[in-house]
Amino acid sequence: MTVSLENEFLRVSFSKDGGELTSIFNKKNNTEYLWQADSKFWGRHAPVLFPIVGRLKNDTYRVNGVDYQLSQHGFARDLEFNIELLESNQVLFSLHSNQETLKKYPFDFVLKIKYHLSESKLRVTYIVENPSTKTLLFSIGGHPAFNVPIQNTELFEDYHVTINPKDNYPQIKLQGNYSDSKNPHDFTKEQLPITRETFENDAVILSLKDKHPMLTLTDKKNKKGIHFNTGNADFVGIWSKYPEEAPFVCIEPWWGLADDITTDGELAQKVGIHKLTEKEVFSGFYEIEVF
Repeated sequence: MTVSLENEFLRVSFSKDGGELTSIFNKKNNTEYLWQADSKFWGRHAPVLFPIVGRLKNDTYRVNGVDYQLSQHGFARDLEFNIELLESNQVLFSLHSNQETLKKYPFDFVLKIKYHLSESKLRVTYIVENPSTKTLLFSIGGHPAFNVPIQNTELFEDYHVTINPKDNYPQIKLQGNYSDSKNPHDFTKEQLPITRETFENDAVILSLKDKHPMLTLTDKKNKKGIHFNTGNADFVGIWSKYPEEAPFVCIEPWWGLADDITTDGELAQKVGIHKLTEKEVFSGFYEIEVF
């Protein structure tokens, strides 16, 4: 089942499957900005990553001496969400732990995804609630993919990413999993060129800490593009497939990281893990604005 929000600027659509954003259509310039899930390259649009981000070492983690298995990015993207609220400018999806999730992830949780449309901007909010007396351990992230090129008259290599404010954002290197460029990009001076070789070593990953930069993905002439507000994310990944010539680029806000090969498997010690005590609530957000 799909639902849509619409105003004079945009029509955005979502699926109950994974609570996933499936379309950002600009009515002013008659343009679809979100990747349309062509399985030839990648059959998703913008999945939510929960309760892990990226891949675990050997797809395994440990809680209280017991090993569990989770595939890359967790299970939320493959489950059906409920619609708790649907109004003209917002929709709220929810997913609750159940007997099946507890078999591979031994935590009670409530996950909510709120999408709010305002003019040409879409705000995405992740809410994680701990209904249990047991501390909840999790990571969460977004994985929206954008059409590159946006216009058929352009090439993939005509695009670039700029970051504002310009600063020295530490770039994360993870052995045996996501790994950054061998030569970290200097965002204080330059744009990040979008080429196939940019993603030769997988995603470009920036540590944001308390910084909240805006990334802009656009063409050389700045005709069309995406302003991506990283909100309160801990990290952001920029990714496309390599060496396939996939016509999309993902900008991924993360509150967590994939495992490094040096990890010991203890979920409580995982880099970037978030912890919620009884009745505590986490809220993370990011924003997409198209032009």
